[in-house]
Amino acid sequence: MKRIPSLDGMRAVSIALVVVGHWAELRFHSNVAGAFANLGVRIFFVISGYLITTLLLRELEKRGSICVRDFYVRRAYRILPAAMVFMAIAFVLFWRELRWYHMAAAVFYVANFDFTHPWYLGHLWSLSVEEQFYLLWPGVLKKWYRHRTKILVGVVAFAPVYRVACHLAGLRGQADETFPAVADVIAVGCLLAMVAKCVPRISGAWVVAMGLIVASVPTYWGLRGFHSDPVLLFVLWPLMHLSIAGLILHVVRMHYSLLNLRAMVWLGQISYSLYLWQQLFVFGTHGRPWYGVIAAVGAASASYYCVEKPILRLRERRARASEAMFAAAA
Repeated sequence: MKRIPSLDGMRAVSIALVVVGHWAELRFHSNVAGAFANLGVRIFFVISGYLITTLLLRELEKRGSICVRDFYVRRAYRILPAAMVFMAIAFVLFWRELRWYHMAAAVFYVANFDFTHPWYLGHLWSLSVEEQFYLLWPGVLKKWYRHRTKILVGVVAFAPVYRVACHLAGLRGQADETFPAVADVIAVGCLLAMVAKCVPRISGAWVVAMGLIVASVPTYWGLRGFHSDPVLLFVLWPLMHLSIAGLILHVVRMHYSLLNLRAMVWLGQISYSLYLWQQLFVFGTHGRPWYGVIAAVGAASASYYCVEKPILRLRERRARASEAMFAAAA
């Protein structure tokens, strides 16, 4: 698959926000730093919605349909091996503290519904959200393609209402990591993929405005001690998600050299493994030294070169064989 320019650079920015934000949150007891770590995850969600929908639409245009089975196989090659290696090592390291249901929630990608998860598995909530998105969206897009925009707009409108309902039910922040609570972020990325060709060139003034929104909303949330008020839920977060989508579209079109530097592309490529391993080295129950960031990058590099790349090579060989079979059939 041909890489989309600047997208790896945006992944690099996202994972930098997560890693540095997590480290600074505990090191300096900073809620604002924690809010920017959450921003990094939200950027990942928008990128994921945009990229996956772009790939599905390309397949639909090329083949006239979406093969959901092939999609699941491709995602399994991409996601499962590195995650399973991390989980196996984490389970061994913290065996005495773990409960079976924590392990089951992690393995079956429902950690976002495990409200009592230990800190070293806490970050798996976002991977669970991603897997649930992968499970649902290809089939929905294939079956209800004509209603795709209405479905996504409905998701964007429903998510903040769902979060308010959970808070009123006494769940407070526990349900904020469940799929319906954050599906709107991914849905914005999906919508971006569908309307990108119709969006005119984004001017410099709009880029600055969107950048200010993206920077100010997590600052506001952090200063309020992570309190999710109606203004944040119904105004600020939707504005921030739309601004993230606008910035992604802008940098993909403009091909900024900074986001396409070899170092940035490399960091974006190892971002998945780095997200997995950063939890053990920069997060926890107390502040960590600065070199925990270096250790996290080292562990992520080992995961990428020893686990991810070999598996992805297998996936590419399978994809080429599948393409050859499709061409022969056609």
